[in-house]
Amino acid sequence: MNNTKSTTQKNKRTVYAFSKDIYMRGMRDGFPIALGYFAVSFSLGIAARKAGLTPLQGFFASLFNNASAGEYAAFALIATGASYLEVAIITLIANARYLLMSCALAQRFAPGTPFYHRLLIGYDVTDELFGITIGRPGYINPFYTYGAITIAAPAWAVGTALGIIAGNLLPLRVVSALSVALYGMFLAIIIPPAKRSRIIAGLVAVSFALSLACGYIPLVSSMSEGTRTIILTVLISCAAAIIFPVKNEEGENNAQ
Repeated sequence: MNNTKSTTQKNKRTVYAFSKDIYMRGMRDGFPIALGYFAVSFSLGIAARKAGLTPLQGFFASLFNNASAGEYAAFALIATGASYLEVAIITLIANARYLLMSCALAQRFAPGTPFYHRLLIGYDVTDELFGITIGRPGYINPFYTYGAITIAAPAWAVGTALGIIAGNLLPLRVVSALSVALYGMFLAIIIPPAKRSRIIAGLVAVSFALSLACGYIPLVSSMSEGTRTIILTVLISCAAAIIFPVKNEEGENNAQ
């Protein structure tokens, strides 16, 4: 009995122990995300330049706030001379959906995972990093996400700085074309699990349809995109959890 308990505890510890293979796998999966981030943040840097930020300021702004919508909103407010409080509030609202993602990730950590792992991963919860992390089977090994962050976060920050340097030298069409890479990453995240599960495929289709419909429904269409995303996420996830409950298998403790 004691041996079984000891073995179980040891297995759970290995979930959040350092693994070079898992870390490198995270870097591999984070590489295409980094390319997309670099392209998108380059156009973000142009907005930052219009707000009067220097390349160094833009670099640290993106390094500490890896969120396109939140940063665009912040840079727009800075350009109008808004106060620090106004910038903080708008950034919080624009990034509110990440609170839901963090709650979902919190349920996937192995029992006993140190708080600092949760804190460090919470630093860079983005749509894409959340997607590749939550899509992995079993408990979360934080070093997989660390590997992805290691390559993705600097690409976002460097892209912003270079965008500020380039300014408006590049044609708008070129910048828009580079931004399309981000949509490709979203498809790469949702298509594999949708192919494996009809339920997920159906939920993805419902999400697309409702998201489109919310853009035309009175009152709802007047809300910000972030607010609509939060509402749809809560409603669809709750409905899916009730209609299609997922059993928590004991064998989850082996991270892949």
